[in-house]
Amino acid sequence: MERKKYPLFFSFPAIIVFLLFFITPTVIGIYYSFTDWNINADEIKFIGLDNYRELFNEPRLKKAFTNTLIFAAAVTVLQNVTGIALALILNEKLKLRNLLRMIFFMPYVIAPLVIGYIFRAIYHPEHGIVNRIFDSVGLDSMMQDWLNDPRFALFTIIVTDIWRVAGFSMVVYLAGLQFIPKDLTECASIDGASYWTRFKHVVFPLLAPAFTVNVLLAMIGSMKVFEIVMVLTEGGPGYTTEVFYTYIRNTFSSGEMGYATAINMLLFVLVTLVGVPVLMAMKKREVEM
Repeated sequence: MERKKYPLFFSFPAIIVFLLFFITPTVIGIYYSFTDWNINADEIKFIGLDNYRELFNEPRLKKAFTNTLIFAAAVTVLQNVTGIALALILNEKLKLRNLLRMIFFMPYVIAPLVIGYIFRAIYHPEHGIVNRIFDSVGLDSMMQDWLNDPRFALFTIIVTDIWRVAGFSMVVYLAGLQFIPKDLTECASIDGASYWTRFKHVVFPLLAPAFTVNVLLAMIGSMKVFEIVMVLTEGGPGYTTEVFYTYIRNTFSSGEMGYATAINMLLFVLVTLVGVPVLMAMKKREVEM
């Protein structure tokens, strides 16, 4: 019994850190979400569900909710499609495949703030690389104010974020591909199976664990997006690219801490309600395969 208990002692530091820096702030935040805590209050009063009633009637929050879901859905799907395509290409015996792997993964290790500032210059309506390329090839009609036009702003942010995170998905899928026995794909090829058939019936089912990890991390990360939106558009023009965290930041900045904490709790519940069923469905899929 003593030998079995001994390894548990090594987990105590991690448990203490987790309790101190995650569980405790979460519990305190839940309490403050039911208060009128704000910068002008002489004392903090418990007001029950008033903050939650107010936020459900806030049009700006509804816009942030819609934009967050659109962003999360688009990034999750396109990040994984791009990641698995890059992984399949760079899993082949190419001369420069290690260099290409590094190049595609590099954007993920750069801070989102830095990427945001870089792409603000790239999307500049007059001096940006995107519009200059269109101008140089005679496609003047394609030149747009990418970050200030409500029709393109959210789409532009989505494309930028996919460029940033696709390399991470690629690496996870590459790791999964390394564990697939080559004998299986070679036998399928000998039997006359096309590349698509081999991928659909042999490769993709065996990539189920990697697919689960990528989908879950992409979905949770994209629902919590903040830095890249803040740098590129600050939620504008108007509120057309407002997401949960930009709205929370603006609310905190105005001194409404209790109300902002309630919004944060709503996002926590939303991520949980979406993430847990997705994880369970993915795990079930792995077992069935």
